[in-house]
Amino acid sequence: MTNREALAAAMPAMLLHEGHWDGWYRHLDRAGVLLDAHKVATWCEFPDTGPWHYIQHNALTWDDGRTATYEFGGALHGDRLVWETDRFAGHGWQTGDDIVMLRLDRRDVPGAYYTEMITIAPDHRSRARTWEWYRDGGPWKRTLCDERRVAK
Repeated sequence: MTNREALAAAMPAMLLHEGHWDGWYRHLDRAGVLLDAHKVATWCEFPDTGPWHYIQHNALTWDDGRTATYEFGGALHGDRLVWETDRFAGHGWQTGDDIVMLRLDRRDVPGAYYTEMITIAPDHRSRARTWEWYRDGGPWKRTLCDERRVAK
């Protein structure tokens, strides 16, 4: 069985996210005040072979000219995707309604983790991602990400 086939059997909703997406990340504090906003171009791929069942590539751009790029892979362990990177570690799973959930501990922000919910529109052309951040045991901020598929 290929990596892609294994992921399709365990988490078929993940494959709905394949392709290139453009969108905006908005980070809000608990009062709803905007902390940061930036554009994101995301490419989600599902290789047939290799150590990763899922690879995500992100290119972030701020209005002031700052940029950042990230690439990370996740490996299927049972019915969950597992990530171990220098910035975060955790796992993802699929609900019965094809919603993808993540629980990620932030290694680059001491004492912080977030849960993420990813929902895709019925036409599979747009998706929404919501992160609930916690730090030192309490809620800290939220991240809202709205994306549109630009290529498959």
